[in-house]
Amino acid sequence: MKTSLREQLSRRKRRVERRIDKRFGGVDNSGFKETAVRYVLGERQQAISSGGIGMMLHVVKQVELRKHINTLAPVFKLYLPYGETDHVLNIAFNTLCGGTCLDHMEQRRTDEAFLDAMGARRIPDPTTAGDFCRRFGYEEIQRVMKAINCSRQMVWKQQPESFFERATIDVDGAMVETGGEKKSGIGMNYEKKWGYHPLVVSLAETREVLYLANRSGNRPSHEDAAFYLDLAIGECRKAGFRSIRLRGDTDFSQTVHLDGWHEQKVEFIFGFDARPNLEEIAGQIPENCWKTLKRRARISANPRATRENVKQQIVQDNGYKDLVLYRERIAEFEYRPAACRRSCRMVVVRKEIECRQGQQRLFEEDQVRYFFYITNVPADELSTADVVASANGRCDQENLISQLRASHCLNAPLDTLESNWAYMVFASLAWNLKQWSGLLVRVQGNQSHRAKQEQMRQLIVRMEFATFVNALMFIPAQVIRKARQVVFRLLTWRPSVDWLFLLHDHIARPMRC
Repeated sequence: MKTSLREQLSRRKRRVERRIDKRFGGVDNSGFKETAVRYVLGERQQAISSGGIGMMLHVVKQVELRKHINTLAPVFKLYLPYGETDHVLNIAFNTLCGGTCLDHMEQRRTDEAFLDAMGARRIPDPTTAGDFCRRFGYEEIQRVMKAINCSRQMVWKQQPESFFERATIDVDGAMVETGGEKKSGIGMNYEKKWGYHPLVVSLAETREVLYLANRSGNRPSHEDAAFYLDLAIGECRKAGFRSIRLRGDTDFSQTVHLDGWHEQKVEFIFGFDARPNLEEIAGQIPENCWKTLKRRARISANPRATRENVKQQIVQDNGYKDLVLYRERIAEFEYRPAACRRSCRMVVVRKEIECRQGQQRLFEEDQVRYFFYITNVPADELSTADVVASANGRCDQENLISQLRASHCLNAPLDTLESNWAYMVFASLAWNLKQWSGLLVRVQGNQSHRAKQEQMRQLIVRMEFATFVNALMFIPAQVIRKARQVVFRLLTWRPSVDWLFLLHDHIARPMRC
């Protein structure tokens, strides 16, 4: 970053901090005022509300996404005038700019400043975007995901050596409800909800979406999971990860594939259904083999004062029956599923639950519940408590899926299963672009710079999508077109502007091939 720009940012920061400091200024200058308002239309100046989109254009350029998609996923014979990448980015950028449906593209395609920012004469309208999604079948969608993964490989090549220690691949399904009656491929799930049931395969360390497969709403969670897990394993092998671990809940403990993954030296930790034979085996484990399970305490950077549990107090005051977990114990045994040739470690957690009414314990209604986890990781590498902790860590994928829902990436705006699948893949690219922008922050320099860069890197990777859009995309900027470049002149300052400049500086650095 240039010294003059750094000094300018510091001046703006001091000015804002002084303005919001309560020690300066009188009471009369605070709060909202009912002032006269007048609107005029600028003639020469053009500005957009989403000034951070320029950084995303730079990410697309650096990872050569245009070349990969146009080469690997061609669906057009002629470009009149749009190419495949133009359509894909139109949907992804619509999501990054706060759009929640295809119709919101109309607001940007009729915005002259936005078109200048994109360096485009025009961009596709909503109906053209929908027609583009309908061109995609199973094979074409697979090619698009392969093209996106080619760009992902370029991002991974920029990472430090420690990044490749382990790849943890999580898998889960998500229900996408729809009220449409004429959407082919929809189905009703066990909760009697109509819609689609996409499968999400992600990398836990970076929270990237590796693969996304749309399915009918009445299909089981594990359907096609092994196929996409094998594809994800191949991508991680290609990148050079030294260890690969698969995680999933009880729906994904597909015993017919466990031997194959073990032979490939792939670790796995899956939840396992509490079947009667397993509960019988767990009930026969000697008492001296059970150990108390100690959960890891959550450490918060900004601890808050503990507040009273109002809900629990109401339960006690009204004498409701309450199931309370008072002890967790853990053990393990060898178990060979019927479809496997070799035995695996079966870790079992015994939750001892007591029934209370008011403040009294009802001894006759105490319960014991078992939770099972199957793994091939040796005991000397991963203890029983660590197996449970790793399996529970998969719950972070639920947060990822909720982010995809909140950003409207898991929507079904079209009329067929394949076209909605294509839309989900294109829209989820917006989430991956966000993650890549954080991963392209290179941790270099002296100790203070490294600490700041690592903090920024983790901040972007862990940031919620809505926060990212509001902090780094929605920055008003004047768009100035020059002969060989487009200049984004930011029209305001807030702390996230410093983040944007830092991200842009790191993204603009030459990539390692």
